[in-house]
Amino acid sequence: MPRTLTVSDSVVVARPPLAVYEQVSRVWQMGNWSPENLGARVRGGQRDAEVGMVFDGRNRRGPASWTTRCTVSAADPGERFAFRVGAIGLRTPRLRGPIATWEYRFESVPGGTLVTETWTDDRRRWPDPVANAFDRIATSGHTFAAFQRRNIATTLRNLKAALEAV
Repeated sequence: MPRTLTVSDSVVVARPPLAVYEQVSRVWQMGNWSPENLGARVRGGQRDAEVGMVFDGRNRRGPASWTTRCTVSAADPGERFAFRVGAIGLRTPRLRGPIATWEYRFESVPGGTLVTETWTDDRRRWPDPVANAFDRIATSGHTFAAFQRRNIATTLRNLKAALEAV
């Protein structure tokens, strides 16, 4: 069965696009909203996001934890923020290769900002049966697309609640 390579979801946040972008692009804060990410360490210290900025994301799923090395691929204030995951490892991301791309788009709408979060599976060289088998082991029975669809919904719900409480 061919795998789904991209999933996304959206939510309206009652804040202006630039305000939402500023929070999401501070990658060290992602752990405040994500059910799996614990935050990040920007190589060279925390600063405004810019294309080429590298950071290490810390993640946990159940008892498993790992670190990813990510590179910002889009940093358009108030419009778009994206990064590519290019390495993974337990404490140090040593296994290199295309893993995933995460993208956030911010669109002004009545009542605030339409925030769209998109996950793209960049493991294009993996045969579908191999990827599907790995995914089901790594996610306790789900494909990464189904698993990420749930994570995205949770992240957006938490982001909305946090930013509207400010």
